[in-house]
Amino acid sequence: MTTRRLFQLAGWACVIAIAALSLVAPSLRPVTILPHDLEHAAIFAITGFTLGLGYPNRVQLQMSVLTVFAGLIELAQLYVPGRHARMIDFVVDAFAACAGVAVAAVLMRLRTRVGESA
Repeated sequence: MTTRRLFQLAGWACVIAIAALSLVAPSLRPVTILPHDLEHAAIFAITGFTLGLGYPNRVQLQMSVLTVFAGLIELAQLYVPGRHARMIDFVVDAFAACAGVAVAAVLMRLRTRVGESA
């Protein structure tokens, strides 16, 4: 299995985890010691990063899709008893996902440049 394939699988696992944990009853949602916004930022940044490494050269598409995904997750929470949609969660999630994709894109470009100069 290639490294790219591992990043693809990790990215999709993150997407599934976000969807599952965002749509379960609040009592089933794990709670960490991290602040709420940092939890959101971390998982969405990791998702963007892993998908960015798994599917390089698709930065705009990934940022667009992950932003829409963040919005859909927030909207879906309107229909889950005990959950709520918050604009700040959407903003944090979308920004973090895009930042993760951007970091992956920068690393891939640096990797390409280092490979060309060697």
